Amino acid sequence: MYKNIFKLFVVLITLSFTACKKNLAEINRNPNAVEDPQPDYLLTAAEKIAADMYWGADNNFNSSLLIIQHWAKIQYTEPDRYIFSNSSFTSLWNTGYAQVITNLNTIIQFPDEKANANYKAVATILRSWIFQLLTDAYGAIPYKESGKIKQTLTPVYDSQKDVYFGLLDELKSAAAILNPAAGGVSGDVLYGGSLASWKKFAGALRLRIALRIADREPEKAKQVISEVTADPSLLISSNAETAQQRYDKPPLQNPVAAWFSTRDDYRVGKTIIDKLYALNDPRLDVFADKPSDRSVTNYVGVPSGLTNSDANNLGFAKTSKPDSVFFRSDINPAVILSYAEVLFAKAEAVARGLLSGNAADLYKQAITASLQQYQIIDENIINNYLNQPAVAYNAANYKKSIGEQKWIALYGQGLEAFAEWRRLDYPQLTAGASGVLDGKIPVRFIYPGTEQSLNGDNYKAAVAAQGTDNLLTKLWFDVN
Repeated sequence: MYKNIFKLFVVLITLSFTACKKNLAEINRNPNAVEDPQPDYLLTAAEKIAADMYWGADNNFNSSLLIIQHWAKIQYTEPDRYIFSNSSFTSLWNTGYAQVITNLNTIIQFPDEKANANYKAVATILRSWIFQLLTDAYGAIPYKESGKIKQTLTPVYDSQKDVYFGLLDELKSAAAILNPAAGGVSGDVLYGGSLASWKKFAGALRLRIALRIADREPEKAKQVISEVTADPSLLISSNAETAQQRYDKPPLQNPVAAWFSTRDDYRVGKTIIDKLYALNDPRLDVFADKPSDRSVTNYVGVPSGLTNSDANNLGFAKTSKPDSVFFRSDINPAVILSYAEVLFAKAEAVARGLLSGNAADLYKQAITASLQQYQIIDENIINNYLNQPAVAYNAANYKKSIGEQKWIALYGQGLEAFAEWRRLDYPQLTAGASGVLDGKIPVRFIYPGTEQSLNGDNYKAAVAAQGTDNLLTKLWFDVN
């Protein structure tokens, strides 16, 4: 009798858990969501939300742009001093998973009659970029089980190596699927439905990830690099093909422009302004504005990591804001992956012995592409810049040459610049003057505090494998 009662108890508990899991899945449904979502609307939303997430305040100019010293704070300087908590980095995680990846997963899971194969391939490519941002920032992340709320409410974290390897496979497969005969893609605000452009974006992402793993897995990196460089149709090959979100049509608004329309707490960092001055770099004029106080005739950057009082004492009118045309205007797009980045990657691949070619020539082409990206097209200006000894490619220290120029070229792309600075170890930055990490600079985002309560066991397993969940724990790709 007692045995039968025990069996009944187990069955009831199992049924209760199943019902609870189902109810939680239902509770987590957005009551304002469209009952019959269409792939074009979901794609538009995912692209716009993703670009704003990448280019906006929380993940860019209030964190990563400060860490890599492109920008600095003139007031409310706590983030510039590395005073972060486990609620400081929730935006990338929550927006990436709950909004962007959720929308893209919905497209991928649609039946074929509702979303053709090209929709699903494009969604997979865009989703791969979001996963790449997440693992670059946090390290181990939910990847294989993410978004599968009907199967699990507590997804396992995958190691950074497994995420990168998985993304390389997904991107290759998605690019191979793209075929005009399978139907068009509407709602694509990044590339206007150009499948050829999406294929190149996928290849460029594979090239980027190949270099992320190059210090750990050089043979795998070489294989991927060989594949994407063997066929011109697989890589971005001009500034016109750069992956970017344009904000030139209402109601779209550049997040930087939106912020500066009501706030005034950021300035260009002294570190990058000093570097641009030292190199006689013509991009200084497009990265920064001169101070509004006309008695100040030079560009004036704000040092990183000042206290509020020290920063305020520099003067709002006596320091340089980001450029009003290229960065504080809706004319400026959110650049996701540029032609210059592709060329720098190819130059590095040659320098590492992973690709045949001339690293110095590719390095010059990369700088030229970056200058032209900002409408600096005068050949004399470009050649004079390239011919300076301080700019010349140094084969004996390719990481310094490429690292410093790539850091400049990635101005405004905080998350990507942050990843590349950690990987290449250049430029050699000095921690903010009043930073709270004993002279050290953060090398990762910390997990949102909600993960400890909502997915505690898997969070603990990830931290045990990866290292303490703090700002100074190096990630798998960050070898040196």
